Amino acid sequence: MNPVPSEVELESALRLKTVQYFVTQRPWLDLYGKHVRPVAPFGSASRRSYVDPALIHRSLPDELLFEVFVRMAPYDLGRASCVCRKWRYTIRNPVFWRTACLKAWQLSGLVENYKILQSKYEGSWRKMWLLRPRVRTDGLYVSRNTYIRAGVAEWKITNPVHIVCYFRYLRFFPSGRFLYKNSSQKIKDAAKFMNFRASKADCVFGGHYTLSDNKVEAAVLYPGMRPTVLRIRLSGVDDNEASGPEEDILGVVEGWQDDETHNPDVPAVSHKRGLTPFVFVPFEEVETSDLNLPVEKMDYYVPG
Repeated sequence: MNPVPSEVELESALRLKTVQYFVTQRPWLDLYGKHVRPVAPFGSASRRSYVDPALIHRSLPDELLFEVFVRMAPYDLGRASCVCRKWRYTIRNPVFWRTACLKAWQLSGLVENYKILQSKYEGSWRKMWLLRPRVRTDGLYVSRNTYIRAGVAEWKITNPVHIVCYFRYLRFFPSGRFLYKNSSQKIKDAAKFMNFRASKADCVFGGHYTLSDNKVEAAVLYPGMRPTVLRIRLSGVDDNEASGPEEDILGVVEGWQDDETHNPDVPAVSHKRGLTPFVFVPFEEVETSDLNLPVEKMDYYVPG
């Protein structure tokens, strides 16, 4: 025979049911006070056997995972370090960052890079990668320039004006070479031709560049014309600047170097127009970049 619940028990059960209805369930509160066991970094000397709960870690040996990370680009390593704690500890291995640094600054040479590593970055390849000025080689630097041009008068419009938009494209290579292109094509179309296989009709010109501190000096020679020198300052590399993949054009000069034999009657010409700062666009974002928008939707672009 079941006992009959009293009036107090019924009231208590009703109050509890009402509270459960109005109170939001928060499952993560059950994790408070429970410490998650840290994962030992790759190559740890710990002898304790630990079964990783992640399926990918149980199926993929640490040695094979290490080989995958070795072949990844530095920016992909940064994304991978956000996946889990084990990957974050593994990616701190200096082998990955040493490979990236020696490739990015291969023009400086092995000995010079090791001297800079010890004198400025306390022997940390990762710190050197994060703080030392460099140019990115996994995409294009784009400068979007616009100007107003007078049009032809018509019946209804007597003073027509048009907004003309053109782009400067730069692609750097770790070997010290770069490609340069002036075009009205959007970045999704111009990116296909920014390689050394481009034909003369693509109007892609090659040259060499040097990097000194945060200054880039790039020289390109147009066929049958005088050499053009682009002087660029890398922004976002000083402690008092906001980080960003932008480049400020200090000047574009057409002329001869002082130590070269040239015609003294042909002086150097310095250009001051079309010097909008460059912005970096990775290759995987060229199709979706805002720089593909027409002038009707974006008449002026502010980099930053």
